[in-house]
Amino acid sequence: MEKVVGQIALLGLLLAFVATLPKKEDWDIYSFHINSTVASRYATTVITSRVVNRMDQPKEIEFQVRIPKNAFISKFRMLIDGKMYDGVVKAKEEAQQQYQEAVSRGQSAGLVSSVGRTLEEFKTTVTIAALQKVTFELTYEELLKRRHGKYELQIHARPMQPVVDFKVDIHISEKAGISFIDVKGGLSTKSMAGAITQTVTQNEAWLYFYPTEGQQTTCTSCGEQGMNGDLVVVYDVNRDNSLGDITESDGYFVHHFAPTGLQRIPKNVVFIIDRSGSMHGRKIIQTRKALLHILGDLAEDDYFGLITFDDNVTPWKGELIQATADNLLAAKSYARTIMDRGSTDINAAVLEGVQMLNRQPREGSASLLILLTDGDPTSGVTNLEKIQSNVRKAISKRFPLYCLGFGFDVNFEFLEKMALENLGVARRIYDDSDADQQLKGFYDEVATPLLTDVMMIYIGGANLTQTNFSQYYNGSEIVVAGQITDNNISAFTVKAVAVSKNNMMEFLQENLHGESLGEISDSNIERVWAYLTVKQLLEQQVQLDGEEKEKVKHATLALSLKYSFVTPLTSMVVTKPPGEDTQVLHKPKEGAAAPPVFAAHPGHPRYHHPVGGALPGHHRHHPGAAAPPGRPYHHHPLPGAAAPPGRPYHHHPLPGAAAPPGRPYHHHPLPGCVHVFTAESLDYSDSPSAYDDSQEEPLQVMLKPTTPSNGPISHMLLLKTANHTTPLCISVTEPAKLKLLQDFNTGLSVNGELDSVNNGGFSKIVVRYKSKEHIVIDNRNVMRKVENDTGFQLGPNVFKTGSVTLIVRGKEIDISAEGIRMVILPHERQGEKFIWPALRQYQRGNKTEGLLSLYPIIYEEVHGSPTPKLRVNNKEFGVSKASAVDYSIPTAPVLDCWLTDPEDILEALQRTLFEFVIAAL
Repeated sequence: MEKVVGQIALLGLLLAFVATLPKKEDWDIYSFHINSTVASRYATTVITSRVVNRMDQPKEIEFQVRIPKNAFISKFRMLIDGKMYDGVVKAKEEAQQQYQEAVSRGQSAGLVSSVGRTLEEFKTTVTIAALQKVTFELTYEELLKRRHGKYELQIHARPMQPVVDFKVDIHISEKAGISFIDVKGGLSTKSMAGAITQTVTQNEAWLYFYPTEGQQTTCTSCGEQGMNGDLVVVYDVNRDNSLGDITESDGYFVHHFAPTGLQRIPKNVVFIIDRSGSMHGRKIIQTRKALLHILGDLAEDDYFGLITFDDNVTPWKGELIQATADNLLAAKSYARTIMDRGSTDINAAVLEGVQMLNRQPREGSASLLILLTDGDPTSGVTNLEKIQSNVRKAISKRFPLYCLGFGFDVNFEFLEKMALENLGVARRIYDDSDADQQLKGFYDEVATPLLTDVMMIYIGGANLTQTNFSQYYNGSEIVVAGQITDNNISAFTVKAVAVSKNNMMEFLQENLHGESLGEISDSNIERVWAYLTVKQLLEQQVQLDGEEKEKVKHATLALSLKYSFVTPLTSMVVTKPPGEDTQVLHKPKEGAAAPPVFAAHPGHPRYHHPVGGALPGHHRHHPGAAAPPGRPYHHHPLPGAAAPPGRPYHHHPLPGAAAPPGRPYHHHPLPGCVHVFTAESLDYSDSPSAYDDSQEEPLQVMLKPTTPSNGPISHMLLLKTANHTTPLCISVTEPAKLKLLQDFNTGLSVNGELDSVNNGGFSKIVVRYKSKEHIVIDNRNVMRKVENDTGFQLGPNVFKTGSVTLIVRGKEIDISAEGIRMVILPHERQGEKFIWPALRQYQRGNKTEGLLSLYPIIYEEVHGSPTPKLRVNNKEFGVSKASAVDYSIPTAPVLDCWLTDPEDILEALQRTLFEFVIAAL
């Protein structure tokens, strides 16, 4: 499995508090969070942004985000001065009056605009009183579509200023199991690698993106105004050649069908290329380039044809020819000569392509037409409805027609209807420098047919989405959703019938048992059904006319309103504080021009936002072994222990201890004159937020209470590994004070004390920074600091001093200092509260010590042994199956692990637990 290299561990807290606010900016985005949850390929993403008006007068602030075009906005709200203002989804006609009223006052209302290939923009403005704050929260939902053998979750980040508290948390849960996962996009470049982390188990993945303020201005897609780029999470699930993945909940089901192990079906493909005068210049050059690539990918058992057209239709050959090496060479030579000229006769060109396929039917093959054009028909038959009728009758649903519209001035609605009526889809090709790659990318989606005439049958199912599909291609997926009649799962049977290469295939599954989604709510499966149903009903509307069109429109509207989806038939009415105008937000059609946006008042800067993404990890260790020969303990002696010869203890002396000759204690003096303040109380329930790591994933240790039988107190520590999803774990008895992290480059140190009971993690975490700040966090959430009076408040619960920033939330405490970011997570187990520190971002250096600075373990399983054994650094040791809880994840999942003796694994790592034990925090 591919891994995003990252690290997760501990780090600390620190901060100061000064009553006066700086006049740094008129307004400030002090928090921007994106939380995306994916279950059964259905993604629900919540964007939360908090802004403060620093001026002593009211100010207009704009909230702007970019979301995927295939997504439906389902919720928007604003929290202003303690009052919540919710957006309401209404029928577009019902919202029309509010829309026109806004326009009559000189304001714009169409605030969701099309901005590019994959994104559209949401904008709204609100006036904030002097020295007040506003919280924006936008929720959108989408069903991820499988293309080229993977799903892509796209997060766009464009805050238009560096944000102190910027974080993206992603949780993916797939019952079928995750086969691989990766992070791509402009924000995943090397300069951002330390801000991305992940934890992956068999069925779940947690990804975090926590860029520092510095990284937000220096990355490839960054500048003085912060980030402006994409984070794309790419993954796939485990598959086999069976019926696929069926998930049901509360009377609804979703079926993902993508069998593997099938032979490819030879294809018959005709390319119909517009060469009219409007294709002049870059369009025709890119078309020729793409065609050369596509011809090079044809298999020898494929047959193909080339048709170019302007006001005349010119087939390269009068019939399909086999894709032999000689024929392909000749075809490429012809493709290089295609020149632009004349007008556009789409009708004659498509009909010629249909006749070419009909003249040479081949049993056991799959046929398809691909039309590429950039304009309206201007010669021959020019009536759009007549062309669509002619093509529909000629094809008669025997094979699909794919329409590729080149550029923004193409009549996309005409192409879309013609494609949908003929079992295909329409795709816009953007007139950019990589248009040839867009063309090639689309062809790759349909290049390898595996099944034709696919019928999905659901006995005991009702209200089904589309169940018949002309072709199934390698790397794609068929998705069907519906209701289970009377919620009777025992009577529910699923079957798929299709034609493979030269024979009929049947996939059958009977006697299904109810399978829950675990932590995913029951309503999620129902919303997948609603989303897919609305999408397909919208496509049906394109094809229909008259009463049938109105009937489908009514059904689409009813579902859109029931599930609060902003679709082309609905609008979101955004209620604002008294005295401000209501805004109406519409979803644009594909290719529609972006409507005007609210103009900022003179002197009022705009405040922008969008979407980001990221991951976790974790670590820890403990006491109990003698030092190996030649490896004296010199970092953290136990009370009263003598320093080894020549290796005096110099980092953390006990109170009153004298410094060794020539090695004065200089890193962390004991605190004095302690000022105490109490932060807002932490919520110890499971937190929905997420966390982040670094470029290299260190050794991860997680605690799980064991179940001792009147024995000593015991903690289970989980050691993260680099080459296996199953980590190692060790059992440590008795409470311990541990050296977690000490970075001599930054002057940061973090120590922790394990609790004294069997059901928790740490009772206390102490953070010191350059000997000046001293913070203590315990399970009562009391923080102390010393010798710091230079801090200032950035916003509610956001503080800064020197290079350190502290953010206190209801669910967690977040600290960053010179490229290091850490979260302190509250947990509760069996009535006992405890805390857990997780290092989200940290660039490990040579001058680093502590449990969190260790590298992940690389191990091999020893085969042929009568009992389980592992090998680490050429040392073998016995293990047994156990489990541990990952408290670095808010939901604290239980992970399977290999339980080993602490002395065995640490000896293999050439380390010892005594290196990490300290006498005092």
